[in-house]
Parts: sequence; C-alpha cells; structure tokens
Amino acid sequence: MFVIAGLGNPTRQYEGTRHNVGFDVIDALADKYNIAVDARKCRAYVGKGIIEGQKVLLVKPQTYMNLSGESIRGIVDYFKIDPEEELLVIYDDISLNPGQLRVRAKGSAGGHNGMKNIITCLGTDVFARIKVGIGKKPKEYDLADYVLSRFGKEERTLVEEAYGHAVRAAEQIVKGEIQSAMNEYNRKVKVMEE
Repeated sequence: MFVIAGLGNPTRQYEGTRHNVGFDVIDALADKYNIAVDARKCRAYVGKGIIEGQKVLLVKPQTYMNLSGESIRGIVDYFKIDPEEELLVIYDDISLNPGQLRVRAKGSAGGHNGMKNIITCLGTDVFARIKVGIGKKPKEYDLADYVLSRFGKEERTLVEEAYGHAVRAAEQIVKGEIQSAMNEYNRKVKVMEE
C-alpha cells in the first residue's frame, strides 16, 4: 500500500489557507478517484482506494501542522509500510512561487516545521515529497500570519492549476516513476534550491 499524506491544519478556520495546500491536493485526489477520506485512524482522516492500479491510503493528519509526524508515524507503523518506498508527503513551500511544484525523493525539511516533525518521528528524510509553492513572505508579514493567510485571486488561479499538476505527479510517484515526475515538474522552477 502507498500512503499519500497531505499536510495542513484541521478545522474550518484554516480551510483555504496557504499552509493547507497539502489537504487541498488530497481533496483533489479523493475527488478524482472517488475516495472518501472520512475514516479516523492514528489522529488523521484517512481513505483507502486505488490510484494507477496501486492500493493507496490518502491521509490528512489532524494533529496540526507542527505535529504532523506523530500522526504519520502512527500510520506508517499501523499499516507496516516502508516510508522510503511507500510514502509521499505533499505540503506548502514558501521558497517557490505560487503554483510551482518541486518533486523530491528525499531531502531536508527546508525550514518547514511539519516536515521537521515528520523527519524526526520517522528517523529518516528519505521519502517522496511534492512541494507546492505558496510564494515568498512579504517583508512586513510575520511568517505564521503569512502561511495562515489566504491566496489572492490571481494566486488562487495558479495554485488551483498546481493542484492538478500535483495530482499527476502523485500518480507518477505511485507508479514508481518519481524521476519522470521530477523531470516534468522541476524543470519549470526558477527559484533557488534550498
């Protein structure tokens, strides 16, 4: 089974914020493949289904962003998956322009607290990830306020388009074609790598 986890914060007040793009991509996958992500397991909403012929578990941790690793560690242990081979994490990245993607097979947290917690809880940084660009924080903003803000109209259009790209990248990763996803989606990025 392949676990696809999107990061975000629970409750209605965080819906549509920059920090919740991981949840939004999970919702897009769930809609496309008719997977109900409404069961509770390991402090997360989960839904089982099939994507590209592979059994998948879509996961939306409900621990709040900075403790995402606690939920994902529980899922990894409960379903006995190998995170290096069967885990994909989708989350926001302020170093990428709105709507840009970056696909990686491994790497650091890059300053993202949710990813720091996942890497700490799993004891490895070797697992697939899709970063969805949310844009750089304006100088006058506090980082927490910025990531919890909503997209402007133009940004929203770019980000919603990126959700479709993220769905296609996830499909490739589930099929074992992460290099193809990296070749397709990383080449358009003009922002410096972390």
